[in-house]
Amino acid sequence: MKAAPGVTTPTQYVASLPADRRKEIAAVRTIVQQHMPNGYEERLLWGMIMWGIPLSRFPDTYNKQPLCYVALAAQKNYSSLYLMGCYGDTGQLAALKQAFAATGKKLEMGKSCVHFKAASDLPLDAIGKLIAAVTPEQWIEIYQESRKHTKAGKAAAAKRK
Repeated sequence: MKAAPGVTTPTQYVASLPADRRKEIAAVRTIVQQHMPNGYEERLLWGMIMWGIPLSRFPDTYNKQPLCYVALAAQKNYSSLYLMGCYGDTGQLAALKQAFAATGKKLEMGKSCVHFKAASDLPLDAIGKLIAAVTPEQWIEIYQESRKHTKAGKAAAAKRK
């Protein structure tokens, strides 16, 4: 579900959702906010709630957008929690999979997004710990290291040589 026209803030986004979706998104948003390290900024971007590093702090992103760390969106048939740390760190991904297995919950995941219908489908304590584990400084380092392995990063390195 893309944000409705005129919706420009995370609070407006949540309020614009149907009641059942609003409840679930609000519950997950609360967990994310409680565990988000200082230095990340919450905003509405790409039609979803996104917590990231503002361009004023780190402007060197490949897409000229704030560096996304976590995002949350209501889709047509489910909701998605984007945990970029799990995409960028195999240890975080393993911890997430272990948390789902330990709680007996079913993990439905794309590369970085965990799909869910209800907040209770998620091991929220474990997700909170994963979110809290990476400071903005660490996330910038992870991002910069990952960019070295892209086609553009390799070309830039070759140019510097």
